Order: sequence, then C-alpha cells, then structure tokens
Amino acid sequence: MKRLGRLSLSCAIALTLALAAHAEAQSVTTIASGLSNPRGIAFAPNGELFVVEMGVGGPGPCIPSPVFPFPLRCYGPSGALTRIAPGGVPGFERVVTGLPSLVLATGAAEGGPADLSFHGMVAYVQIGFGGNPAQRALLGDAGALFGWLLEVQPNGKYRPLVDIANHEVLNNPYGGPIDSNPYGVLALPGRRIIADAGANALIESAANGRTRTLAVLPALPDGRDPVPTSVTEGPDGALYVSQLTGFPFWRETSSVLRLASDGSSTEVYASDFTAVVDLAVADDLTLYVLEVARGQVPPFPPPSPGLGASRLVRQCPGGAREVLLEGLSFATGVALGPDGAVYLTNKGTSPSAGEVLRLSVTPCP
Repeated sequence: MKRLGRLSLSCAIALTLALAAHAEAQSVTTIASGLSNPRGIAFAPNGELFVVEMGVGGPGPCIPSPVFPFPLRCYGPSGALTRIAPGGVPGFERVVTGLPSLVLATGAAEGGPADLSFHGMVAYVQIGFGGNPAQRALLGDAGALFGWLLEVQPNGKYRPLVDIANHEVLNNPYGGPIDSNPYGVLALPGRRIIADAGANALIESAANGRTRTLAVLPALPDGRDPVPTSVTEGPDGALYVSQLTGFPFWRETSSVLRLASDGSSTEVYASDFTAVVDLAVADDLTLYVLEVARGQVPPFPPPSPGLGASRLVRQCPGGAREVLLEGLSFATGVALGPDGAVYLTNKGTSPSAGEVLRLSVTPCP
C-alpha cells in the first residue's frame, strides 16, 4: 500500500462533515502569472513573497515516472526560487535559477523545487523527486540534487544541506517499498522538518545535518497511505500536518493532524477534508486548507475523483467551516500574508501559465 501513497501525490500534482455555505465573495487578484509549475509559497521576514517553480524540465536524461503507465520524465536545470513583485504590482523575478527539474511530456513537473521555508532571511528549499531514490543514479550527475534540502543565502548562493531521500533508503520508517518524495519543509531554530509524502513520515534534519524520523503517520482505516504534504507550526508550538491520502482520494477522508513538537504524539485535529495539498495556520489557530481534488465517491473506479479541481477552505476555531475560494486548477501552495490576505499558487502543473493569487479575507467571527 505504500506505493499507492506515493503514486497518489504524483497523480494529483502532475495530472466534507458537509461544508458550510460559501463565504461572501472575496476580492481575488492575480499578482503574478507566467510561472512554470509553481509549488510552495512563503513570506520572508522582511515581507517579501517567494515561490518555488519546479520548472519545465529539459532534453534529458530521462527516466520513467513511477506512475502507471510510467511515462518518461526528462531533466533540465530549469527549476527556480522566485520573488514576487511587491506592492501589488504584477510580476516576478527568478533570484535562483538552474535548479533541477523533471517534467513529463505534458509539461507537468514530477520533480524539482517543491517547497520553501525561511529561518531569518535564509531560505530552505526542498527538491522533490518521487520513487526509489536509487533511480537518481540513472540521471548521472543531473540527479545529484533530487531529494536534497538546499540552504539558500539572501545573495542567492545555495548549498546542498542534507539528502532527505537517503533517509528513506537507510531507514524506511513506514515499511514497504523504498519510496521518497520530500514535499513540504518547515524551518525552525536548530532544525528543519520535512514532510516526505512518499515515506509517509516526518523527517527532522538537525543543524549538524543529521536526520531522524520525527514521526511516522498512521495508515488510514482502509489501509490507504496518509501521504503528508505539508507541515507548519501553530501558535501553540505544535506541528500541524496536512494529508493528501492515498489513491483513490475518497471524498472527505483527509485530515489535519496535530503532532507534539518532538513527535511524541499524533492526533487528528480536524477531519473531513479532501486531498489536502497545503495548509496554513493563523495565530488564532484558524486553518486555511488547500484541497486539490473533488474526491472519489462510490462506485469505484468511476466517477473521477476530479484531480486538479481545487479550492481553499477555512476552519475557524470552534466555528463554521467555509469555502473561501473555488474554481482553482491544481492549486499547490497557500501562505498567510503580513497584510492579512491569503496568497496561493494556482495552475501548479502548467509549464507557462502558473499564477500567484492574492485573496482578501475578513477575520473569523
């Protein structure tokens, strides 16, 4: 079943309790367009907004995708760390380029910069891969950085920090086939925490580069994999983790998990979401949950789970759940701005039409 967990994330990225009535219309602005497979999004401490782009791949070498029917995904140094123009002026600037990228013939990425997190003005950029890390060798020197966490200085210079995917090779904490797709990252003082969607685990990288398994997420009651996609710290110091869940993305079976900071305990904090790809937690513990599918309902296999049909859901503390924004297409990242607005990456499987959206919101009642 572990393989299904990994494949679920690839399918969703390359291809509720009933929710409350829709929120009142909010103001949505496109502040950047023309991005290449945009994924994670985060604010630096100085208020600047950054995204990572998985890029457009290149001429190769190529290796098979782990997703049936195993199409080729081809390498090119086209991934990037990108700064979004400030002050509401549409536009962006790629401040770090030449990062590794694996892209299918459709133009959708299956490897490359997946997420970022800041500690001070240093950015930590996670390079995703997906599959058995041993396949990186098939790419030769081009495969060297896939699965690694990079440390990026404010001047744009970066260095490989730790091989997160290799932790799966050495430890395989969830069991089953060797499978790693480091997808979400959270930088904290003295450590970085990575949500490895393929490994179904949270991996902690200490300041000295050593890794350990912080937590193994429990399998779902029907045996599907939990597939963690993001991790963030709440105002209570706990870790909040989003689940994509394994194929076939049954509707309203994803949860937001709450973990002790040291990984010693795990509990379901909020449930009945669908295929969650990213999560933001406000200072009052309001959850902003980004879903990337409508969800499968019986009978199976038809109808389609609606992969790519994305929406942003808000769960107020002790209050109603509401849909803030729907009609999105493969939305992949969400961040809370210092201005009180919500920022999202949209069209995250497009090689040339990816977007960053700004959504103004009113506070929870």
